[in-house]
Amino acid sequence: MKKLIVIGLILLLSGCAEKKEYEQAVLEQMETDKDIKDYNITPETMTKCVVETTANNMPGLFPFDPARLTAYKNYTKMLKLNNTSDPKKTLEELRVDFGSPKDLAEAHANYTENVVNCMSGLVTGTEEELKDKQK
Repeated sequence: MKKLIVIGLILLLSGCAEKKEYEQAVLEQMETDKDIKDYNITPETMTKCVVETTANNMPGLFPFDPARLTAYKNYTKMLKLNNTSDPKKTLEELRVDFGSPKDLAEAHANYTENVVNCMSGLVTGTEEELKDKQK
């Protein structure tokens, strides 16, 4: 019984690490995004939205599902593609990691669509908050 608890704890902690690395990679992207600055959206708020919404479309049934943990790792690698010493090699690795070029493209589309959706929702929400304050 104790071994199961220890194994469960190890999986939980490693899962937290994978998600944290993904959150950090998204935050780095958001901190350099000019539109986010222009619309006065905090990178942390945008990161939270993007991580939550992209996770909804990742493989795995629950947050610490091994498939979800692998997805977090792959998405992190995808976001850091331009920072690698050999982007072409990393791109080939990503195609294998995701299972196929099509799956990689779908993951990229998931990320991009959710960035746009989060920005749209946060901008609309901010505009509505400003209108409410003016009343």
